[in-house]
Amino acid sequence: MPGAGYDVIVVGARCAGSPTAMLLARAGYRVLVLDRASFPSDTLSTHLVHPPGVGALRRWGLLDRLVATGCPPIQTYAFDFDGPVIAGSPGTDDSPVAYGPRRIVLDKLLVDAAAEAGAEIRERFAVSEVVFDDDGQVIGVRGREADGAVLTEHARVVVGADGLHSMVARAVRAQHYNEKPRLMAGYYSYFSGLDMEGTFLAHSRPYRAFGAWPTNDGLTLVGGCWPFAEFAAVKRDIEGSYMANFALAPAFAERIVAARREARLVGTAVPNFFRTPHGPGWALVGDAGYCKDFFTAQGISDAFLAAEWCARALDEALSGRRSYAEAMGEYQAVRDAHAQPLYDFTIGFATLEPPSPAFAALLAAIDGDTRAMDAFAQVNSGVLPLADFMAEWGIRNTV
Repeated sequence: MPGAGYDVIVVGARCAGSPTAMLLARAGYRVLVLDRASFPSDTLSTHLVHPPGVGALRRWGLLDRLVATGCPPIQTYAFDFDGPVIAGSPGTDDSPVAYGPRRIVLDKLLVDAAAEAGAEIRERFAVSEVVFDDDGQVIGVRGREADGAVLTEHARVVVGADGLHSMVARAVRAQHYNEKPRLMAGYYSYFSGLDMEGTFLAHSRPYRAFGAWPTNDGLTLVGGCWPFAEFAAVKRDIEGSYMANFALAPAFAERIVAARREARLVGTAVPNFFRTPHGPGWALVGDAGYCKDFFTAQGISDAFLAAEWCARALDEALSGRRSYAEAMGEYQAVRDAHAQPLYDFTIGFATLEPPSPAFAALLAAIDGDTRAMDAFAQVNSGVLPLADFMAEWGIRNTV
């Protein structure tokens, strides 16, 4: 719009917002990033950056910065289904490993990169409303600074990167579709004295699961999961419920008893949905536009990829190379084509129901086959589509 203070205002400065702002600022746009938090600060997270997300960090020139924080690489994904343990490499030749950084580390790194690119970062700014013109187009936001001052800022586009409870999404009445209820609840904490030796380890039992993977400062994140129907009961005895899960895998239970928990337990349950991610003067990225259960830990990697697609589409629209509707419509189509298979895969596992006889037979058949186990790990990391895996290994092992 004529006279707009910025080309783009990004609401939310974490894994979706800061990369979107960074990429737009690198392209020469005037970008303002607003977040009610200050950085570094923590947030609930699975921490995992799967190889596709690691590839994004490499493209942005930020992977060396993450490595320099001491976050250990994860070379192996191992899945214990109370039978065969399927262990394989999750990545590709270009991005062979995953990482599990603390959010106090990763988010600060991303915020700093956006600032270095030229984006203006305004922390401790609570956005309270989206501003519209008389025709219903978004033209800015209004909010309160840390000192209490109420300010209105204008932009050609407002990007909501403010999470699954997005205020921007509510204000623009973004349409929901392909919704599923909350299926699973989880709690996690950090342990010292529990070396995972570069492995992401997941244990799955009927209606129970837990996993462990390394993060910064020599710590290991350990999370436990239950069906959502049990969430209320779990909250009445979080400690007891959390520790009871480990008894399902006695070897790991011995290790966890010998380790030291270094933080309180935190947890949540999340809904599953897609939101239309664009409209007149606005866009959504990250969990604000698409959210799924954390069982497959795809949130960070998906946020990185969506930031690239959204920033590319906004560049095309703001530069006039394409119409806004055409560019952002393609962004939605690309996002959904990528997200739908992972969404369906996640929904299928997040119920924590016992594996079907066919799936159990498949696991038994690929056990010990290095190439097949690598492929299974790559399905879970988002590198290989489930359909491609099943086309080779599912058909082969069920005929």
